Amino acid sequence: MEVRSELVGNIYRISGPLVVAEGLKARMYDLCKVGEEGLMGEVVGLVGSKVLIQVYEDTSGVRPGEKVVNTGMPLSVELGPGLIRNIYDGVQRPLPILKDMSGDFIGRGIEAPGLSRKTKWAFKPVVKRGDKIKPGEIIGKVQETEIVEHRVLAPPNIKSGVVTEVYEGEFTIEETVAVLDNGSELKLYHKWPVRVPRPYVEKLPPEIPLITGQRVLDTFFPVAKGGTAAIPGPFGSGKTVTQHQLAKWSDAQIVVYIGCGERGNEMTEVLEEFPELEDPRTGKPLMERTVLVANTSNMPVAAREASVYTGITIAEYFRDMGYDVAIQADSTSRWAEAMREISGRLEEMPGEEGYPAYLASRLAEFYERAGRVRTLSGNVGSVTVVGAVSPPGGDFSEPVTQNTLRIVKVFWALDAKLAARRHFPAINWLQSYSLYVDSLREWYSKNVAEEWNELRTWAMRILQEEASLQEIVQLVGSDALPESQRLLLEVARIIREVYLVQYAYHPVDTYCSVQKQYDMLKSIKQLNDWFYKALESGKTVDEIINVEGLEEFARAKFEKDYKSALDAAMSKIRKNLFGE
Repeated sequence: MEVRSELVGNIYRISGPLVVAEGLKARMYDLCKVGEEGLMGEVVGLVGSKVLIQVYEDTSGVRPGEKVVNTGMPLSVELGPGLIRNIYDGVQRPLPILKDMSGDFIGRGIEAPGLSRKTKWAFKPVVKRGDKIKPGEIIGKVQETEIVEHRVLAPPNIKSGVVTEVYEGEFTIEETVAVLDNGSELKLYHKWPVRVPRPYVEKLPPEIPLITGQRVLDTFFPVAKGGTAAIPGPFGSGKTVTQHQLAKWSDAQIVVYIGCGERGNEMTEVLEEFPELEDPRTGKPLMERTVLVANTSNMPVAAREASVYTGITIAEYFRDMGYDVAIQADSTSRWAEAMREISGRLEEMPGEEGYPAYLASRLAEFYERAGRVRTLSGNVGSVTVVGAVSPPGGDFSEPVTQNTLRIVKVFWALDAKLAARRHFPAINWLQSYSLYVDSLREWYSKNVAEEWNELRTWAMRILQEEASLQEIVQLVGSDALPESQRLLLEVARIIREVYLVQYAYHPVDTYCSVQKQYDMLKSIKQLNDWFYKALESGKTVDEIINVEGLEEFARAKFEKDYKSALDAAMSKIRKNLFGE
């Protein structure tokens, strides 16, 4: 293919991943091929006649004078059947294909399309001749995996038209499956620029929770479908395991996991573990509804920024089909560090701690693409974004954490002290918050129990009172407290050690349904009432807190038939307290 001469220039200067070209016509965010090897890069600045390009691959060995070719297109992803089960790098190159092409290490300048051109998909149209097609409408269906029906969409940027031809059968993604009267040919896939949010009709209020199966999150700090959450925490506090748990067990229909600048061994764990995991709702492998974007810390720094946009665009595509999508970004701090490095190369004025002045707006751009929406096709879909933040030294006052907290509605604060005490998930219940509690109140009342919200409020009050009593305990010891307050400390201990602690690697306790959460919390409230009743009837505090049956009560959550185990433990405790 002949390239127009104004779209070809030469390298003027190289500074790490930043290449300055001259003699090239370009617009911001155009995709370029740099050097003899055709390294992929993106235009990030225009200064006079010079074009600044951030290259997504290693630039060592590239020399000034080599040619630069502008493709004239922004960085885009291919959206169609074949996304699910795939593992991509930051610019949507499939890693299994790259491994076959270049071995264990990705060779430079290698290109591979995001979607297979050879696979044939069984397409069933849902439109017929004479139907009017609007942008973003569903034109047919493909069974992509056993549990995901891929709804083929008309591109959101086409003109409306009437169907003149439509075909049924097996097609590759490049074959035409429908023709409109305006000449548009519709295929199984289309491309979309990653930095442009996909359009929708309207944004809906966040009234339905994303059930995660993690007690501390669902009960105390719930996130709504279409909501935003951040998990900041120091090294070793359990960010990645918490995100794995969300990816495995949340009731989203599609999961997009972005490993953005994470250590290679952590991404390896994800890549090895996910294909073996069983989806709790369908019994099929979890990969049957998962897309992985892997960009490890030793990959080129510029591709980190692209990986976040690639992931959210794929998530929006499945949202437009009417699915609930959960996107896990691990971690946005590494993305911000990539921005800081590129900003330094661009010689921009640094902001706080060297981060670029536009850090807050870039973070907001990303998180604002979350939401529960009415799509162009008339369906309702959602994208829920959970971003991990890795503040250096666990300092929550650093710019990435602070700017993230201004944007997100849920804050799950991981605590190194809790992690050191082997309390997992190590989420600090006094620092964390959720701004969705009020909007989700009605859903919990209708779908779980009317008293759910009262139970939640009661348990949180007990934990807060315990925190204020701890100061006195540390000074004079718990024996100096009144008996009623000593009982409160015992109830708070049960809430912490029995309810909040959850074992990610235990086959039963790894996931806790909302009904089980309600049953457990209700039983703890019942214990609380019994304890105070026993105190009034003359029992000593030591007799109450050492009553037989409490150990069985604590172990009940590990049983498959937890209800029977809970009932048996409660009967034993009641008998030993009151002789009934």
